[in-house]
Amino acid sequence: MSEQSLPDGVRPENADALPEYAERVLDVTELIPPGRVMTYGDVAEYLEEGGPRQVGRVMSLYGGGVPWWRVVRADGVLLAGHELEAIDRYREEGTPLKDASRAAEGHLPRLDLKRARWDGGGRAQGDGGRAQGHTRQLPPGDRPMGDL
Repeated sequence: MSEQSLPDGVRPENADALPEYAERVLDVTELIPPGRVMTYGDVAEYLEEGGPRQVGRVMSLYGGGVPWWRVVRADGVLLAGHELEAIDRYREEGTPLKDASRAAEGHLPRLDLKRARWDGGGRAQGDGGRAQGHTRQLPPGDRPMGDL
């Protein structure tokens, strides 16, 4: 994160100069509830524009002023170079992790995407992010195995 030193919720001074797509990615990032995550691909699909690489690029350039730890890799591996800060944030927010009990052994946990993933729906807890009447679905290749 090139802007990671900014306090939570503080956008870069040049935020007015951000490309429109970058602003939209950051807006979606701010919608993700504490304790939940979206993959880079999920954000792109939510926006119906770009792809995982474009979202990742936006996050690497401008993501320091938003909850960057809530936009993650599709395999649940923590962001390289930011693992310890991300783990602290996940624990603080109650984000589901896999292998968390092995962290004391020097093993880095992964995100439990089946339980932590949010699809942009209205409710954030216990329903996979799906609100009543919310019809948006992840493509079959991106769905957690338990949702098939």
